[in-house]
Amino acid sequence: MLIVTDVAVIGFAQAPCERHSPATTNGVEMLVPIFHEVFEATGLSKNDIGFWCSGSSDYLAGRAFSFVSAVDAIGAFPPVMESHVEMDGAWALYEAWLKVLTGEAETALAYGFGKSSAGLLRRVLALQLDPYLVAPLWPDSVSIAALQARAGLDAGLWTEADMAAVAARSQRDAARNPKALAGRAPGGQAPPAKAPASAAGETTTEMLSHPYIADPLRAHDCAPVTDGAAVVILAAGDRARALCERPAWITGFEHRIDSAALGARDLTASPSTASAGRAAGASRAQVAELHAPFTHQELILRRELGLGDEVTISPSGGALGGNPMFAAGLARIGSAASEIISGRAEVALGHATGGPALQQNLVCVMDASGSNGRSA
Repeated sequence: MLIVTDVAVIGFAQAPCERHSPATTNGVEMLVPIFHEVFEATGLSKNDIGFWCSGSSDYLAGRAFSFVSAVDAIGAFPPVMESHVEMDGAWALYEAWLKVLTGEAETALAYGFGKSSAGLLRRVLALQLDPYLVAPLWPDSVSIAALQARAGLDAGLWTEADMAAVAARSQRDAARNPKALAGRAPGGQAPPAKAPASAAGETTTEMLSHPYIADPLRAHDCAPVTDGAAVVILAAGDRARALCERPAWITGFEHRIDSAALGARDLTASPSTASAGRAAGASRAQVAELHAPFTHQELILRRELGLGDEVTISPSGGALGGNPMFAAGLARIGSAASEIISGRAEVALGHATGGPALQQNLVCVMDASGSNGRSA
């Protein structure tokens, strides 16, 4: 018998984004502090978690079954029910959500981690391409994104000024986020609580004067290589209400995928995002945390999700403020949930992407009331 219940995000923590973390590639040093942080905030312990699921990549770590070492952050005893996805932690959260949704667990914890600085990230990401015709050419991730950006510019869908405006806003928002790269002073210290937004970055005109790194992309158009980790805790029904004063109830959770063949799809569009967004109820969002590693990709996502100017976009600074591989998407959902938990929003959307040029996309819509139904 299938048991279906209400499920909410009740806790979120994120490791500080760093360009070169001293942590090892198994992520344990990044995970232990944020496990402690989220348990302290929710009043839970590891013994209270009914299901654990992680998201990471063996390719990024450079060795097989690297996620097994990360389980050391949980502890060897007592035994736990645990799973793993070779994806961003957002997809681990999806698996955890299904476990709670169907009654197999009352609480679940999803985490994602990645030490992007351990290798040449642009080259490593080429391994996700078609292994016969494309990967042997070693096209790097930034160059592929540049092809996508150029296609949109040539089609008149956006301008370089539009892209720079996204970068400028993201820099200002990231400067107010102590977990983002831009929000951390030298030595890892958080910025003053009321740091002036003008100190966060340049104007769009100044940005457009910089040289290209992969025409038409400039450095500010690209998410920085980042080490980091994130964790989100889910709970069902009355347990969620008891643990959190204002849970972020998941009312829609969907993911879709487009063709892996770059030449087989229109790179200026993202049908998988549009489809997942419609199924999850994206049009209701007041705040949207979008996983856009490149400025033009935010423009695509906003269009495909039908997000108007009235929607607040990535107040955390988004991926442009720190893009830890296999944790950034989960952090977008956690950041969106935080908008509800804190009372700043009634309906929030978290988005995650994977693969080249927005190939795979996941949308999670959360509501303070949880009264708008769900998508499964």
